[in-house]
Amino acid sequence: VQLVESGGGLVQPGGSLRLSCAASGFTFSSYSMTWVRQAPGKGLEWVSGINGGGGSTVYADSVKGRFTISRDNAQNTLYLQMSDLKPEDTAQYYCARPSNPYYYGSNFADYDNWGQGTQVTVSS
Repeated sequence: VQLVESGGGLVQPGGSLRLSCAASGFTFSSYSMTWVRQAPGKGLEWVSGINGGGGSTVYADSVKGRFTISRDNAQNTLYLQMSDLKPEDTAQYYCARPSNPYYYGSNFADYDNWGQGTQVTVSS
């Protein structure tokens, strides 16, 4: 299993970024997937999850209405479209695959594969 994030960078408040997570080594469409972030000096924060088919999504209250999770199962890629970014969104963003393919909640112990992360910095 390999998960490789990309798309991070420096953006001004109010700006947008799209993160990608390229997956390989497993049947991507069979697994729910999740985005998790970690701000400097803080713990992990669950951001959003999506089921295998892409028809069900959930979001943390802190990003609801600003972030959109999606996936392209033909391309084995997970996305996170981030809009109206705020300085408090600054963090390392990770995609994660659960051990239970149907799970996309916030219990980090249930995730057995993680990408290396991509840094998002929101600053003027």
